[in-house]
Amino acid sequence: MFASLIGTWVQMTAQSWLVFDLTHSAFLLGLVGFLGSIPIFLFSLFGGVVADRANKRDILIITQASFMVLALGLALLTQFKFVTPKHIMLIALLNGMVMAFDAPARQALIVDLVGKKHLLNAIALNSVSFNSSRIIGPALAGIMIAGIGMAGCFYVNAASFLAVLSALLIIKFDYKARVDMHSSKIKDLKDGLIFIKNNRVIMSLITMVGISSLFGISYTILMPIFASDILHVGVKGLGALMSAAGVGALIAALILARLGDFRYKGKLLISSSIIFSITLILFGLSKIYIFSLFVLLLAGGSSVLAMALINTLLQTNVPDVFRGRVMSVFMFTFAGFMPFGSLIAGVLSQNIGVRPTVMLSGAICALFFIIMNTMMPGMRDL
Repeated sequence: MFASLIGTWVQMTAQSWLVFDLTHSAFLLGLVGFLGSIPIFLFSLFGGVVADRANKRDILIITQASFMVLALGLALLTQFKFVTPKHIMLIALLNGMVMAFDAPARQALIVDLVGKKHLLNAIALNSVSFNSSRIIGPALAGIMIAGIGMAGCFYVNAASFLAVLSALLIIKFDYKARVDMHSSKIKDLKDGLIFIKNNRVIMSLITMVGISSLFGISYTILMPIFASDILHVGVKGLGALMSAAGVGALIAALILARLGDFRYKGKLLISSSIIFSITLILFGLSKIYIFSLFVLLLAGGSSVLAMALINTLLQTNVPDVFRGRVMSVFMFTFAGFMPFGSLIAGVLSQNIGVRPTVMLSGAICALFFIIMNTMMPGMRDL
């Protein structure tokens, strides 16, 4: 996955540059991002149903091969100069649809591979690979666009999926269907949602993810404005600000991987969630570049701690029969809510300004997490 994720970040960076090169439109840049995310909101719940009814490894072989074909298609269109913004939007939409089925199966497969004892360590290592690639991929893309062109970047991404497919083909484990295969998919989906609704711990964890996605995302969306108009550091400063959050996330993921399976994960979850909320408020208040870098380091670290712990607690508290569906709801609220979080941030910043928007977002998150800590004292003992 580490090799493939680097390829994915290379493609995302080159694709953004290609869209801007073709259109010089900020709106179309945002639209491509929206089209890549909205299918997760629409289809990931059904992706969870499929993950509970089929062999997760086989699902991933199909989805990863689909990603590879789409990257190859974009590379060929770009190389032979047939590519248009409509092609890029269609490929972004198809990638999002594939991701809606890939993500629940990939998240649910982890416990089958490592067991519950090593689950947190595995999720943390997965986060390490994601956040490392988030730092390496865009940097490589800048070099590769100059060296081999945008088509070359897309070819590299297509080739990177061979690493994942090779690993998936090597993995062997006995698959046993845990769902009544004679029941309808709609009934399976309904049963999964009822299970989540009736389980206070899982419902609370899912709600935490939703609040974070709707309001915690605001600082990343508005970062260019902070770099340009508030901190006055330009595009180089923007890169450093984004990297600070990535470095903080990587450090936190490494620490979590080192801790492994420890008691009272709930206490660390509540603490890291509240710290993340406070860092949003501080970032909104800051007009000092160095202080903003430090705050973003904490923001990136605390957000990764919270999400990795939520992922672990969800998977350790859910029966195997519902695992795919619960992880699909996790992805639904995590990635599916993000486009709407971006929209909220944009509307608020237009009306009250970017700094008040980020501070208000942090205050909403903090208030929710404090109420959660008060109303669910048992969360601290998880």
